[in-house]
Amino acid sequence: MGNFAQNNMEEDNKYIKRQRIYKTIMLVVLTAFITCIITAGYLSSKFNLYNGGETPISSLLTNMTDDSMTSQLKNIKNIIDKYYLYDYDEDEATDDAITGFVASLGDPYTEYIPADEMKEYTETITGNFVGIGIYMVKNTEKNLIQVLAPIKESPAEEVGILPGDFITKVDGVEYTGDDMTAASNNIKGEEGTKVNLEVLRGEETLNFEIERRKINTNPVIAEKLENNIGYLEVSSFDEDTADDFKEKFSRLKEQGITSLIIDLRDNGGGLVDEALDILDYIVPKGENLLITVDKNGKEKIDKAEEDEVLVDMPVVVLVNGYSASASEIVAGALKDLGEATIVGTTTYGKGVIQSLMSLRNGSGLKVTIEEYYTPNKLKINGVGIEPDVEVEEDTSTEEDEQLQKAIDVLR
Repeated sequence: MGNFAQNNMEEDNKYIKRQRIYKTIMLVVLTAFITCIITAGYLSSKFNLYNGGETPISSLLTNMTDDSMTSQLKNIKNIIDKYYLYDYDEDEATDDAITGFVASLGDPYTEYIPADEMKEYTETITGNFVGIGIYMVKNTEKNLIQVLAPIKESPAEEVGILPGDFITKVDGVEYTGDDMTAASNNIKGEEGTKVNLEVLRGEETLNFEIERRKINTNPVIAEKLENNIGYLEVSSFDEDTADDFKEKFSRLKEQGITSLIIDLRDNGGGLVDEALDILDYIVPKGENLLITVDKNGKEKIDKAEEDEVLVDMPVVVLVNGYSASASEIVAGALKDLGEATIVGTTTYGKGVIQSLMSLRNGSGLKVTIEEYYTPNKLKINGVGIEPDVEVEEDTSTEEDEQLQKAIDVLR
């Protein structure tokens, strides 16, 4: 390869690495901004849920019985009601009691979500919410609301909102940095409705009318690299990620790519169905994709169902120690079936599946229900997926050595 092509490839590597770091920072800011439930947001973005098959999101109606636990709780409540000096919030006490019981299981992936947190929680785990798609912070120096960046492919990006813009008014109402929560609530709204923003950009005041839409916080990032190599970064398996993957791959194929890198580094998982759909684009019909086993030892096998393979070219999958759950389903299946070369470091090792159940009072319970294995029935939980080509990530340099190795493998 000539020096010119090599320099271009190095610039591609540096650009992609900078984008990954920037995107990680932005997602942290967004999670902190959208919800006050930082821990719940983190867990839901890092570990996958199951939303399909025999245990879909469903209503769970339970009848309390007079066993030892409920009997003790009733006795404690009777004592509190009779003797406790102060008033208390019974709903809050119930939530705390259930939270404590679920936490006592010792499973970091099983959790109780109170009713008033469920809407934001489900938005977080699907990676979608309704709005205009901007990351915002309080500029303390000017006490103004500042745009960090518009989310890629969002309505805000489409109308021309830029990083550094200051939002001064929302629908004619003036807001300062101290009012950021109120401004955020007014920017949000029903899908299909519009919001008017007054923006200060340097010395210029601009007005934007922006339609609220469902925002995908984790779109698939597509790039065409040198040597007709396609690059797709999948940062989370959210709702519609598989459709986004298919669309972006088709665009790259129209540009003449002959091989593909799928970057799953730092991808903490998401919806299993989305991972299986992406595998279906790569694996021939009838091949095993995933084996799951429940507490009774009942085994279920998911197989490729598409009549034609969409990704009909050499594939490399990039992984690291933060590639978890649904990412490991994809990497493990492609490795077992010989459909891709895995490059990077050993993955996280989260090989269990949760089901999110909606309770009668509007709260939710996320429960670990199954363990999953690769098509060759190799264990993932606590083990992870070992790469075919091991390359440590060097954070001391802008050069993305893992990506460079993936390019070398395909070249």
